[in-house]
Amino acid sequence: MKRILNLYIIREIASLFLLGIVVFTLILLMGRLIKLTEMVVSRGVPFADVARMIACLMPSFLVFTLPMAFLLAVLLAFGRLSSDNEITVLKAGGVSLLQLMPPVLACAIVTAALSLVVSLYGVPWGNSAFKEMSYRLLKQNAAATVREKVFWDDMPGIMLYTDHYDEANRLLKGVLIHDGRDSARPLTIFARQGRIGTVQGTEDTRIVLNDGSIHKSGSKDDYHLVHFDEYIMMISRPAGGGGIGLNELDMGVGELNRQISNPALPKPQRLKMAAELHSRFALPFASLVFAVLAMPLGIQNRRSGKSVGFSLSIAILLAYYILMSLMKTLVEKGTLPPLVGMWAPNTVFLAFGWFMLRMASQERSFSLPSWQDLTRRFGKGA
Repeated sequence: MKRILNLYIIREIASLFLLGIVVFTLILLMGRLIKLTEMVVSRGVPFADVARMIACLMPSFLVFTLPMAFLLAVLLAFGRLSSDNEITVLKAGGVSLLQLMPPVLACAIVTAALSLVVSLYGVPWGNSAFKEMSYRLLKQNAAATVREKVFWDDMPGIMLYTDHYDEANRLLKGVLIHDGRDSARPLTIFARQGRIGTVQGTEDTRIVLNDGSIHKSGSKDDYHLVHFDEYIMMISRPAGGGGIGLNELDMGVGELNRQISNPALPKPQRLKMAAELHSRFALPFASLVFAVLAMPLGIQNRRSGKSVGFSLSIAILLAYYILMSLMKTLVEKGTLPPLVGMWAPNTVFLAFGWFMLRMASQERSFSLPSWQDLTRRFGKGA
């Protein structure tokens, strides 16, 4: 009997879990899809390359959507069981709420394990691969992305503006370029005309400028002006940088630990990396927290319609990630230790979930006051 019940609950959660992954992933992916579609339509990037870029983005989304989908699945599953009075029948048969927890926790452990693998290995690989591919595609299609009378900043550290652009001949007229790749000595270049293209056999971009001037500034009294008839500007891949600087999102656990213990690194950067390291473990653990929280909330939600469960899951997720974002900010400012700050949301929601579970097991209902109740209370106080 117990085995049949466990399989029944697992099957109920699993089907809704898969649906939740698809829904939440599409929601998070929607903003990126607009930009990626623009690359296919206006920049001529092959659809296969864009599909590979989407695949690289998936780990960054899955680390969030796996716990989100699990919360939604448990809420909807137990909401349906409660609304169809199946929970009442199980209680009448001597099955307590604690006896319903093992299949939910089993699903939570599987979800947490998947999230942990994605967080530790998928996220740094996906972010690095996405940046690498984006940089390569932008260089290959640099000439196709330039627009006249529009500031062009697709290349890291380079800002280009042109009054007129002949795309067929890749000819620029009235050119302004700000080269900030060397932050200590930025360059500002003006040219009457130029031509942009790529170096054959490489991923480098070459801009040939004619009849212009270079303005170079360093310290307060360090300023140089150079006039030229022809100037060739190369935009090459920085050595060892992969074209784009790495940040904490691109690093694995080992690299994060090395950077955190590096005394030469500024403290704000070390705190940021410490926050990222703890979040790699805290976010997957949220699935176990949501298992304890979602089951009693789903049981007490007897109103019909899946929209209520979906709205409730969105409210919980918003509260969780707002609190997580607040704690991360406090950690990065040095106000809280990384261990305390990044695990605080899990601790708070786990305590609330345990409270809700005890209330539900004692047949005591709990509900937040409605807007009408708040209005009535404040109205009487006035």
